[in-house]
Amino acid sequence: GGAGFIGSHLCEFLLGKGYKIIAMDNLVTGELKNIAHLRANNNFLYIHHDVNKHIVLNEELDFVMHFASPASPVDYQKIPIQTLKVGSLGTHNTLGLALAKKAKYMLASTSEVYGDPLVNPQPESYWGNVNPFSVRSCYDEGKRIGEALCWAFLQRGVDVRVARIHNTYGPYMDADDGRAVPTFIEQALAGQMLTVHGSGNQTRSLCYIDDLVTGLIRLMEVEREDRG
Repeated sequence: GGAGFIGSHLCEFLLGKGYKIIAMDNLVTGELKNIAHLRANNNFLYIHHDVNKHIVLNEELDFVMHFASPASPVDYQKIPIQTLKVGSLGTHNTLGLALAKKAKYMLASTSEVYGDPLVNPQPESYWGNVNPFSVRSCYDEGKRIGEALCWAFLQRGVDVRVARIHNTYGPYMDADDGRAVPTFIEQALAGQMLTVHGSGNQTRSLCYIDDLVTGLIRLMEVEREDRG
C-alpha cells in the first residue's frame, strides 16, 4: 500500500528520518502521483506487486508494514473479493515475509473490526458486532481475519503490532472518497448543502494524517510488551 493515502505519507516521513524504503503497491486504489516526488531519492524503491501473491525480496528488512487495502466504502464495495483477499492472503504473505526476514510487523487494521458496535465508545476488550452478510463485511471481516493471522504468527515468534485506524484525513485523499471529511469539503467548495446521514447526533473520531503517522511510527519502534 505504499502509493496509497496513508502508505505514501509513511514513506515520506520515514525517508525524512533516513530510512531506506521499499514500497509495494498494485495501484488498485493507490496512485503513483502520491509518491512521484519520492522516486528520485536513492533510499526509495517502488515495486509494482500484488501482495496477494508470494513476495520475494533479497534485501534485509527491519520492518514490514501492511497497508494494502481499499479503505473507502466507495472502493471496497466495488471490489469486495479483492478486499477480502488482501485482508487474508495479503496479510498471510506479508506476515510470512516478516517471519523469513525476522522483521517487526505492523498491520493497518480499522475501527470497522467492531462492526455496528453495541457499546460506545468501544474499549479494546470489546469484540464487536459484525454482520458477515452486508455490503461492509468484505472490509470488516477482511481486517478481522488479518488480526487473527497476526495472533497466529505471534505464536510463531513474529513481533507484531496492530493499529486500529479510525477516520483519518489529509492530503492525497481522493475527493470522491465517500467518507465524511472529503465529502464535506467537496460539497462546501461547490456551494452545496452538507450531507449529514442519520440523526446528526452521531460522533466521529477524526485524526489528521501527520498525527496518525507519528503514532504509527512510535508503535512500530517501541518494544512490545509480552502479554503471554
